[in-house]
Amino acid sequence: MGEPLRVGVIGVGNISAQYFASFPRLPGLRLVAVADMNEQRAREVAAEQGVQALTVDELLAVPDVDVVLNLTIPAAHVEVGTRALRAGKHVFAEKPLGLSVDEARPMLELAASLGLRVGSAPDTVLGTGVQTARQVLDAGTVGAPVSANAVWSAPGHERWHPAPAFFYQPGGGPLLDMGPYYLTALVTLLGPVTRVSGVGRRSTRERAIATGPSSGTTIPIDIDTTVTAVLEHASGPFSTLTVSFDRWATKAPMPLFELYGETGTIAVPDPNRFDDPVEVFESASGEWRTVEPSGGYAEAARGYGLADLARAVETDRPHRASGDLALHVLEIMDAVAASSSTGRAVDLSTTTSRPDAVPAGVTPSTW
Repeated sequence: MGEPLRVGVIGVGNISAQYFASFPRLPGLRLVAVADMNEQRAREVAAEQGVQALTVDELLAVPDVDVVLNLTIPAAHVEVGTRALRAGKHVFAEKPLGLSVDEARPMLELAASLGLRVGSAPDTVLGTGVQTARQVLDAGTVGAPVSANAVWSAPGHERWHPAPAFFYQPGGGPLLDMGPYYLTALVTLLGPVTRVSGVGRRSTRERAIATGPSSGTTIPIDIDTTVTAVLEHASGPFSTLTVSFDRWATKAPMPLFELYGETGTIAVPDPNRFDDPVEVFESASGEWRTVEPSGGYAEAARGYGLADLARAVETDRPHRASGDLALHVLEIMDAVAASSSTGRAVDLSTTTSRPDAVPAGVTPSTW
């Protein structure tokens, strides 16, 4: 294994702690610096991690950062990513890739022209959960896929997040916040999407922050808070996705994610997690059974997609949590919103290949 990629993190909010926890077990990565608009927060995190605290401009300028891990808010993903690429650094960003395809596509074109990599969360699909479901599907265990159905719902992030306003602004909402997990998993399992139909509804319920220093503050709602989409996959099956910030309770298991084949059903685990078990129903037996993990990075966590990118740079192969995949997922979400506003189905202009499967028993340093 060669020298690790030196990582600079821009944005050290809530999600950053999950990435920091992964770095010690990812030998292809070495954290060297952090930056944040809140410079005091950056200094505190830098002291905890034993690295440099820099301004954003300083981090982009220093030569000892090879890749920028962009954990800023969605509205800043493309701006920060583009600046990092122009500074000669690879980029891996939290989801979504950008606020729209038109905004994000030039960033990928710039990366290609510079010979640099762009990756994007979610990398949860690289864990043993979704990868085992993919192995079961590809093995023909439930026959040819026919359709899939995914549902995620909650009352709203204001009930637990201390600063949730951005979830209710463009770039947020249940579609752009939770949708990438399910859509990335659906493309990983069934391949790219060619056509999308969607409907959405904006809640009129008043939302107030429940925790933290802004507790009691009312949040303006500028996005649809419940969305349903129908996706037509190039390989033949269709899938449905519903995501909602409006549901207080349900008797159905949440999240619900099932893939239906001609001879059985796969219960796909939560794609916001890495390693929950997969269950399969086969018509021949008439029973459900739990499947032993048969694919995916074991004990994975946030940061494994970046480690996969680092290994791909070293071995000159495509990385799995790629910008192309994230752009396709972003266009699916764009198309859902467009279809909802016009009442017409939308044909997609982007496509992507299914990322290479992750075999069982591998680590980001050996594959």
